[in-house]
Amino acid sequence: MARRFGTGRRFGIEGGIIGVTTAAVASLAVAGAFAFLQPSAEADPVDHARKPAQPPRTAPVDPSIVHASDRPGRSLNITIDDGPDPVWTPKVLEALKENDVKATFCMIGPQAAAHPDLVKKVVAGGHRLCDHTIDHNTAMDHRSEDYQSRQVLDAQKMIEDAAGGAKVEYYRAPGGAFTPYSRKLAAEHGMRPLGWNVDSKDFEGGSVAHIESTVRGELRNGPTVLFHDGGGNRARTVQALKRLLPWMKQQGYGFGFPKR
Repeated sequence: MARRFGTGRRFGIEGGIIGVTTAAVASLAVAGAFAFLQPSAEADPVDHARKPAQPPRTAPVDPSIVHASDRPGRSLNITIDDGPDPVWTPKVLEALKENDVKATFCMIGPQAAAHPDLVKKVVAGGHRLCDHTIDHNTAMDHRSEDYQSRQVLDAQKMIEDAAGGAKVEYYRAPGGAFTPYSRKLAAEHGMRPLGWNVDSKDFEGGSVAHIESTVRGELRNGPTVLFHDGGGNRARTVQALKRLLPWMKQQGYGFGFPKR
């Protein structure tokens, strides 16, 4: 099901994050299906009986939100959100391979669990994994710590189990809905909180030319560029990547990963 986003977008900064606060909520309705639902405004009924936190699966990292690239010089970090998707993730991977570019894939936990073959294919291609929660709730910064813990840690486990051994190295809050608690929690479990500088707005339904123009115009904002491979028809994203990646190289950009 295609995800719908509002056109009004609030840009804010919490530890450097440039993000959105109006986005849809992602949830798995049937095996392999991806639907977005409105989060409940009710308080969590089990706040008083918090589930014990899972033990860390890897060494802790810096809890601040990262945008910088680990590659020196003129460099970009390509990040891909909301998958894996059985139609669009392979096409995105093909576009990246054609241009010899590695990316960071921010995955929804149930989507990863439903498509472990795609998670393994992402890893085999030399790309990195990022936790994008269970439900893609862009209002999760208003929910309890118990809720945030389940969203972050359960998704991490789903993605790593699907990956067959590869670790999730980053955590990106849906819509930039980070909290000090979720950043600290992710970092304690080896996931650097990951922001973005350039929003391609490929989810808004605009033309390929509009996506290209948006990205080119925002590259001065910083190195981390946001695209999507899930949540709807991503044909325009694939075409934009095929046109933008060669252009980026012509402009003298290289490609790295976000700093850890």
